[in-house]
Amino acid sequence: MEYWSILLSIVIGVISIYYLFKNFNFFKRNGIIHLPPLPLFGSTISMVFCRISFFDFMLKIYNCYPNAKYFGFYFTTTPVFLLRDLELIKTVLVKNFDAFPDRRGFADFNDPLFEKNLFSLHGEKWRNVRNLLSPSFTSSKMKMMFTLMSECAMNFAKFLSTLSADKGDINMKDVCSKYTTDVIATCAFGIKVNSMKYPTNKFYIYGKEATNSTGVLRSIKFFFLGAFPRLGRILNVKIMNDYVSDFFKDIIRTTIATRDAEHITRPDMLQLMMDIRGKEGRRELDIDDMTAQAFIFFLGGFETSSTAMCFAAHEIAANPEIQLKLQQEIDKVLEESNGEVSYEAINRLEYLDAVICEALRLYPPVAALERICEKTFELPSALPDQKPFIMKKGMLPVWIPVLAIHYDEKYYDNPEKFDPERCLNNKMHNSSSYMPFGSGPRMCIANRFAMLEVKVLLFHLLAQCELKSSVKTTSPIKFCKSFLRMMPENGFWLNIQRRKNMHSVQESTITDS
Repeated sequence: MEYWSILLSIVIGVISIYYLFKNFNFFKRNGIIHLPPLPLFGSTISMVFCRISFFDFMLKIYNCYPNAKYFGFYFTTTPVFLLRDLELIKTVLVKNFDAFPDRRGFADFNDPLFEKNLFSLHGEKWRNVRNLLSPSFTSSKMKMMFTLMSECAMNFAKFLSTLSADKGDINMKDVCSKYTTDVIATCAFGIKVNSMKYPTNKFYIYGKEATNSTGVLRSIKFFFLGAFPRLGRILNVKIMNDYVSDFFKDIIRTTIATRDAEHITRPDMLQLMMDIRGKEGRRELDIDDMTAQAFIFFLGGFETSSTAMCFAAHEIAANPEIQLKLQQEIDKVLEESNGEVSYEAINRLEYLDAVICEALRLYPPVAALERICEKTFELPSALPDQKPFIMKKGMLPVWIPVLAIHYDEKYYDNPEKFDPERCLNNKMHNSSSYMPFGSGPRMCIANRFAMLEVKVLLFHLLAQCELKSSVKTTSPIKFCKSFLRMMPENGFWLNIQRRKNMHSVQESTITDS
């Protein structure tokens, strides 16, 4: 028995060494310029051990080969192509989408909520679910959801505007997460919660736990599943606790049962998934499928949308002249509408749109996009003196460094400056260097929902409140070094006070309510 144990150990050791050597020798073997790796940690050791933030890591590696169209680096044990050339990026994301249709997503997270959602699905399954969910985000659906969002935003702004002066220092991440929780609970799950008034409700508490990416143990799990996905599946390593998954499944199951029993119909994502049941030629979604789609919508809204709101609020507070201009634009709409602000009026606020777009440039929700090669594709020469490289199906992922491109002086003058003027007249929307929601057919399906959610919140907040830096505000922002997070080290702290020059229409609306 002892000999068999020794032999098994030797075999496992040899296979592991071969696997690591094969992976870490890939770029050198194929003559591709790359960052030299370290065993197990690849090019990311400084990030894994929290010596550098993901924000700074992306900027650092992007600038290693400024003249190359692409180069290689190792994300832990995985070789990755980092694309720098905008024309090549457009080819991968748009022109040759059929060669790069998928991404790894959360497929390695060993949980149906992560594996079965739109972000992680591949091939025909992805197309079917994408086509099913797309009607959730049409203009008519957005208009319906606008009413639900506005109610949440008005409650949010009213709560903050009535705080006493000694309680004006606010952790914006905390309050914005509560707002996005309420919005997504009603728009995706079809239930109503008031997280500002009832901050201990399970929907909010479990949402925080599901999206929490801090802590040493969770960082180790991320690293382990990324480096050894098959072993993680065998050992049943999970990012999220089972009771959190069960909670979201129970909500969907209960909501479906209630709607069926009481013949309730709502204009939300869940209803669309329910309506295909029993229709010929349409693949039904089971409870896991439905919960996974609603959950990724929640995950995106809770984390990325609330963070985008916080970054925008931080920059508004740091630039009083921008805040004044925004409030003047908002007050004008309030006066013209006599306080009854419509969906169309919100979407006509050009300067508010520019402020949000510029915040998304400086702080994109996703720092890098990923695609997987699904058919043979020829990468051009990385440098003039190098040869093209033939990528084969399933060979390696490619990364598009959105964050670093947004900070590239080649595309933006003074890129570190917050300047909404550069976003006016839809300049950004037509630029191939601007990709906060991705690009091509796999562009974020809920980008219009996210923009509307942020606009509605900032509109009502700035109509009633004034944002200022507090003693806890860190400026310029220093990013947290926790694994794969783009957050300020000390959080999003601002001082929020009721506006002294609030428009009379807004003041009378608050008094009446």
